[in-house]
Amino acid sequence: MKKIEAIIKPFKLDEVKEALQELGVQGMTVIEAKGYGRQKGQTELYRGAEYVVDFLPMIKVEVVVDDAQSGRAIEAIAAAARTGRIGDGKIFVSDILDVMRIRTGETGPDAI
Repeated sequence: MKKIEAIIKPFKLDEVKEALQELGVQGMTVIEAKGYGRQKGQTELYRGAEYVVDFLPMIKVEVVVDDAQSGRAIEAIAAAARTGRIGDGKIFVSDILDVMRIRTGETGPDAI
């Protein structure tokens, strides 16, 4: 099993969710986050004063999928989240050793 963590722009969340639902991904966790990458924040103008916003609002999406489904899920997230501009985000993939559904006690891929 693989855990896919995607840091995306907030306005791309619905597109990413729909792309994953089309693949049959059962569930996801969404976390509001703030951060910066190579763009180093941005300059804003407020009441005539210029200031730098160091941390930009982002969304972190986490899904756990079977190994066979991970490649397609990564491609779907990347295609749905891409704008072609700096700050589109990142996708991180890590191995999951085991998972357990608390309600039923199921483990492994059956618990996803």
